[in-house]
Amino acid sequence: MAKTKELTVEERLRALYDLQLIDSRIDEIRNVRGELPLEVRDLEDEVAGLNIRLEKLVASLEVIDNDIVSKKNQIEESKSLIKKYSEQQKNVRNNREFNSLTKEVEFQELEMELADKHIKEFKVQIEQKKVVISENKDRLKERENHLKHKKSELDAILAETEKEEQALIGKSQEYQEQIEERLVAAYNRIRKNVKNGLAVVPIERGAAGGSFFTIPPQIQVEIAARKKVITDEHSGRILVDAQLAEEQKEKMAKLFNKLS
Repeated sequence: MAKTKELTVEERLRALYDLQLIDSRIDEIRNVRGELPLEVRDLEDEVAGLNIRLEKLVASLEVIDNDIVSKKNQIEESKSLIKKYSEQQKNVRNNREFNSLTKEVEFQELEMELADKHIKEFKVQIEQKKVVISENKDRLKERENHLKHKKSELDAILAETEKEEQALIGKSQEYQEQIEERLVAAYNRIRKNVKNGLAVVPIERGAAGGSFFTIPPQIQVEIAARKKVITDEHSGRILVDAQLAEEQKEKMAKLFNKLS
């Protein structure tokens, strides 16, 4: 976006420091939220995973129940066949037919024993799965309660700060549009590379804010003159004089009070 007018160096410095104050305020608001949004997302994923696991466990119980019904039907079928073969044995004409039917009866008895064994195994599986389901339900309830608490906490913070944050983001964009693009690009690059996102800092006790390296007196004079944009040779931060910083802080304090 084209700038409406060419700013003097001092106006650029003031705009840059105002931008820094606004962005620092946005950082403070986001720091209040801290890791809460991530915690909420992680908890939502965990709850969703537990629900899916419970659904699969319940579905597996239904499969086992169906298997038990199938085995019971198989037992009833074997009983019916045993009865049938036993009746046929009464009317056989030779030992070969009798022995053949006897083998069929024995086979069906073995099928019944095997089916009964499977039913017992299935019932053990059901009991084991019921324990796992109970544990998962308890875990799910605990995680859902924790998620509800964290969401409530996050919603409360958002309710207090979201309106101010959005307004400040808009103000940050406004100030960036007032400053030439190369300075905005430099500012954003410095913000990413320095601690606490402080790209523009005042001189404090002869050193750049947050630094222990003393600024030479001649450089301090040049900074106070506000005739050019000067950066700290150690941190790369853009430097402003303390008086300008105080003036802009007072100005921004009024804006922040209005927006909060």
